Amino acid sequence: MANLPVIVGFGGISPAGRSSYHQGYCRLVADAISTSAAVDAYVDLAILMGLVIFIDGEYQVDGAAISKAEIVERYTDLINDNTLIRKIQKSYFDVDAVNWNQTTQIASQHQEAIEFEICTRHLPKLIPDNWQVIKLDNHSSQVKINGSAKVLLPSTRDFIVKSAGQLPTGFDLAKAYKSRSHPKGLQMTMYGASDAVKSLGIEWDTILELVAPDKISVYASSAMSQLDEDGNGGLMGSRLNGKKVSSKNLALGLTQMPADFINAYLLGSLGSTGGSTGACASFLYNLKMGVEDIQQGRSRIAVIGGSEAPITSEVIDGYATMGALATADHLKGLDEGVTEPNYKRACRPFSNNCGFTLSESAQFVVLFDDELAMELGANILGAVDNVFVNADGYKKSISSPGLGNWLTVAKAVASMRSLIGDRGIQRSYVQAHGTGTPQNRVSESKILNETAKTFGIKNWTVTAIKSYVGHSIGTSAGDQLMATLGVWQHGVIPGIESIDHIANDVEHSHLNILMDHKKVSVKDIDATFLNSKGFGGNNATAGILAPHIVLKLLNNKYSKEKLFKRDLMNISVIKNIENYNQACLKGESQTVYRFDHNVLGGADIKYTKNSIKISGWKDSIDLDLKSPYTEMLK
Repeated sequence: MANLPVIVGFGGISPAGRSSYHQGYCRLVADAISTSAAVDAYVDLAILMGLVIFIDGEYQVDGAAISKAEIVERYTDLINDNTLIRKIQKSYFDVDAVNWNQTTQIASQHQEAIEFEICTRHLPKLIPDNWQVIKLDNHSSQVKINGSAKVLLPSTRDFIVKSAGQLPTGFDLAKAYKSRSHPKGLQMTMYGASDAVKSLGIEWDTILELVAPDKISVYASSAMSQLDEDGNGGLMGSRLNGKKVSSKNLALGLTQMPADFINAYLLGSLGSTGGSTGACASFLYNLKMGVEDIQQGRSRIAVIGGSEAPITSEVIDGYATMGALATADHLKGLDEGVTEPNYKRACRPFSNNCGFTLSESAQFVVLFDDELAMELGANILGAVDNVFVNADGYKKSISSPGLGNWLTVAKAVASMRSLIGDRGIQRSYVQAHGTGTPQNRVSESKILNETAKTFGIKNWTVTAIKSYVGHSIGTSAGDQLMATLGVWQHGVIPGIESIDHIANDVEHSHLNILMDHKKVSVKDIDATFLNSKGFGGNNATAGILAPHIVLKLLNNKYSKEKLFKRDLMNISVIKNIENYNQACLKGESQTVYRFDHNVLGGADIKYTKNSIKISGWKDSIDLDLKSPYTEMLK
């Protein structure tokens, strides 16, 4: 019997806020959930955004006490305006005046030389042939240019794309830990992964007492790599901007660096690691690797995730040039009689739309095998049935859709049906890729509609979380998963509230594409399907099991005594999770960053023919291994 990959913790940071304890999800559906949960979501954002502080046992603004209710009353509109998708804020760059270098030729009139003075150390190493340089003193020189010269003039341009999903305004990642000029994507990684591990309600050292050093997997990546000035952006742009390349630029820009940072500075893991990239399906690619490790017993724990920070003028310029993004002018064209686009509605999946909306996000999930989850009394948030990945086959255009997503969706539904039956898949819904592009609305709706027909699903509920937070590329399925877990806690499937109609070319005879929030009984949803369609033909679909289905599976597998023991231990775990959430609500939780902590060397490892013992770990690494091909010799 394969081990069941149970979801026991999750965390992250997105345009909706902190992910753990479903806070980011609650921001999306605040008007449809309980008042207390909505209040906490806004208080949590007020803390993150620096609008209030918690000191001397009370919330304060400018030294005056303020209650939670007053925080919500005073700051709800401000928080709504400064979270989720919105106009790109000047802390990123000025979309109305983006810095540019204008190439031009200059020449003097009447065939006279162009003359100017310059700091001698700023002269080019190779003096052009038509330059005459005269040293004026120890610091400056005069230059005479005969003829013309090609120069770059600092300029600005109006950006055609003006909206993006951005982290809550005022949230300062650099203050969360000693970031040491880390690229933003890695700062988000440390915050998000730390949030996920702390959300477990179980001390990491306690977990390690039951797990061998090589039985922990970490798979996390960034599809775009780290592209700001502290990563590959600095590597590629420094010389052109007259700066020196940093020794960190190349190393910290690697796509698998989120996994490396988690191993080195959070978990101290010695197990399997890596970072799979499959464009917009990257999160599910990583999830697949972790799920298979647990199913086959290679790992007992898998930390899965991704971090993407692509809100730079260069990246947006690239996607805009491809014609992929929703531009300001095209957004205005979607709404009659408007002079200013509705940036909050920039992403409109399955409706009349004009392109996707770029976003930033870091999302992480922790999986245990079912036995470890039972032994530690872990919180049961759901489980992963399976993840399927398929390519598109031959393509005319690398960006056009193919057959791969047809296969992944069908396989995921078929696998889930084999476990929970036809009635179970009737009680499922879809977190669609839903990018908000004309091409996606046609191709994905057709796939989902035909799948529903084939499997006899009469009114398959479909939603698209990108309508709120935008498209975070490699992390986008992580955003979908966070929203999915929230539904099983609060009973509201977020509707696509950025749209008011379904486009004429969308096939939905067997689909219920939500335009409003849908309240459900949490035990009426047995499964959710996460769908990703990636650039280049990278397709993935995951089937996620509901907590009540997971508990049913565990009840069938384990004795009453073990189940009772698990339930008893779970009481303290839930209390610890609530304590962590309360600490976050007060701004008292710190990101874990263990730099130069418990670094091991050759003296800390001892091995025999049968095992490896490492200092600080209770269990040894088993060396009684067999090649999978030994039977071929018999």
